[in-house]
Amino acid sequence: MIKDIDFSPEFEFATARSGGPGGQNVNKVETKVELRFNIATSALLTDTQKQRLYEKLQSQLVQETVLLISSQEKRSQLQNKELVVQKFYKLLEKSLHEAKKRRATKPSLAAVEKRLKTKKIDSDKKAARNQKIDF
Repeated sequence: MIKDIDFSPEFEFATARSGGPGGQNVNKVETKVELRFNIATSALLTDTQKQRLYEKLQSQLVQETVLLISSQEKRSQLQNKELVVQKFYKLLEKSLHEAKKRRATKPSLAAVEKRLKTKKIDSDKKAARNQKIDF
C-alpha cells in the first residue's frame, strides 16, 4: 500500500502568505503550504508507477516531473502542512489504483422483456397519433 511508504524525505515544502482566514495574522504569517514532490528522482516509486503518475497527474505537474500540491484552508502552518501531506497520499492512492476490468454480461431475460414491452407501448402511443379518423 502507498500509505505504508514514508515519502517525507523526498518532500520539499515552501510557505507563503495565505489569502484565507486568519484575522490580523493573514498579513504577517506565512500559513499557506506548498508541497513539491519530484516524481522522476523518487527512489520509492517503480518506473511503471512513475509512468502512471505522469499520465494521471499531468495537469498538476510543474516542470513536467514535479508534483505541486498546496493548502491554505487552515489558520496555522502546521495544520496546512498536515493537510497537504494527506492530500498527497490520497492523490497517489487514487492515481495508482487500477480499476477492475469490466466483464461483459448479457442482459437478463426479464430486462429484455421489459425493454420490449416499453418499446411496444411507445410505438402504440405514437401510432395512435397518426390514425386517420373518418367522420
